[in-house]
Amino acid sequence: MSLSQAFFAIVVRDLLLAFRRRAEAANPLLFFVLAVTLFPLAVGAQPHLLQAIAPGVIWVAALLAALLSLESLFRSDFEDGSLEQLLLCPHALPVLILGKISAHWLVTGAPLLVVAPLLALFLGLPQQAMATLWLSLLLGTPLLSLIGAIGVALTVGLRRGGMILSLLVLPLYVPVLIFASSAVDRAAGGLPAAAQLDVLAAMLFFGVVLAPLPAAAALRMSVN
Repeated sequence: MSLSQAFFAIVVRDLLLAFRRRAEAANPLLFFVLAVTLFPLAVGAQPHLLQAIAPGVIWVAALLAALLSLESLFRSDFEDGSLEQLLLCPHALPVLILGKISAHWLVTGAPLLVVAPLLALFLGLPQQAMATLWLSLLLGTPLLSLIGAIGVALTVGLRRGGMILSLLVLPLYVPVLIFASSAVDRAAGGLPAAAQLDVLAAMLFFGVVLAPLPAAAALRMSVN
């Protein structure tokens, strides 16, 4: 089996496992919807206020939903022993990890691209900001999975690593949150947001290239 075949085999395997655990895979999406819809109940039916906070609300909810789903990235493989088999595979481990991250994003991040515009309309986000919101999620949510994979790899061997994972990952999520919400906010105000989106694209590029390397090293340390 070639390296590309192994990569796609990992993606297909994780997608099939997620399909068999549909209820668990749907939790991040349900959390995202509930978190966004609860904000109007908390701040009141004030259209101008909801429109002003919509970019931040959507992106904070997306960030927390990604954090909620991170445990499923390596935990089940660690518990059933398949993670050790992955480490013994003759193929390059960072590429295989990138396959697992890709499958994780397809299950947890991609559905947000469909639901987020509807929730943005619910919050009163202007139409001219919808494309920017969608692009920011398209660039930012894979980056959340890439950054989170490093934290999960470091804590996968711990019994209660959820709190430590949050402390490790949340500070690294802050730049993504700042640039993504700023891009949507500027687009909602009729200002250009190309600079923020370019920064997100650059961060995503470096994340795809660099993140699997420390994740692979952390997995080897955690399992051994």
